[in-house]
Amino acid sequence: MGHLIDRRWMGAALALADRGVGRTAPNPNVGCVLVRDDRVVGRGWTQVGGRPHAEAMALAEAGEAARGATAYVTLEPCAHVSTRGPACTDLLIAHRVARIVAAMGDPDPRTDGAGFARARAAGIMVTTGVREAEARAMIAGFLTRRAKGRPFVTLKLATSLDGKIARPDGESRWITGPEARAHTHLERSRHEAILVGRGTLEADSPTLDVRLPGLESHSPRRILLSRTPEAGWETIHSPAAIADLAGVDRLMVEGGAQTASAFLAGDRVDRLLLYRAPILIGQGRAALGDIGLSRLAEAHGRWRLADSRMLGSDRLEVYERD
Repeated sequence: MGHLIDRRWMGAALALADRGVGRTAPNPNVGCVLVRDDRVVGRGWTQVGGRPHAEAMALAEAGEAARGATAYVTLEPCAHVSTRGPACTDLLIAHRVARIVAAMGDPDPRTDGAGFARARAAGIMVTTGVREAEARAMIAGFLTRRAKGRPFVTLKLATSLDGKIARPDGESRWITGPEARAHTHLERSRHEAILVGRGTLEADSPTLDVRLPGLESHSPRRILLSRTPEAGWETIHSPAAIADLAGVDRLMVEGGAQTASAFLAGDRVDRLLLYRAPILIGQGRAALGDIGLSRLAEAHGRWRLADSRMLGSDRLEVYERD
């Protein structure tokens, strides 16, 4: 029973962490719920830009009610003091919580087990590993930045059934319907930056903003992949240069075919958003060019279907690296 209760409250913490996706770099998006006598006394999630942390926000809301509570947190509380704020482990100890339930440890070497150790030394019970896989997926950008030195990359493709992204003359508005386009805007809001190539810029003059009511302020930074700078755009010269994008842990690549192919050829795509409209174009512009495969066997075993759903008359398939 206790395990089921922990999973339930961790689900609430994960839902709070989801509010910060694409908004908290360079810090991870974390959620925290403080529970006492089966009642929530404090809630928090990492705020825009990474501070305050989730635990600090939840403790501020709970006040004295945090004493004796259980803190459900999606990541090990930080153990290092920063110029931007105190260590969350120390805050939890000072508020005398009775127990910490964490989904996973923090790979940041400044914490990496030290938060759990300090809490246990202060007499706090610590449970770890509750819904860990979901927590890892929630902070994929933070983890990818630390493991690979670059942002987590989502590649979006909107195609016809026969894999085309435009007619031969370049006409591409609109292949997919309004529901799929709205979902794309939601995805944009969950990334710190969005990237297109020179061809897409010249053909479409895209604004790449978020045009959903209430989420307009979540529009990502605009990045252009080009050898030539462009006014009003951040420009990088190659897919490898995404490693140098400060404050970007989640990057969305929207086009076009040459840019998408370059990211795939460089093995810099972690997630695919494939929107397929129930139309046939025939002769037209293909979604991809050469992605560096030397034989067909290399194409297998790379992608795992993570989600599939209908958006109006269009189908969305989400694939993640296997």
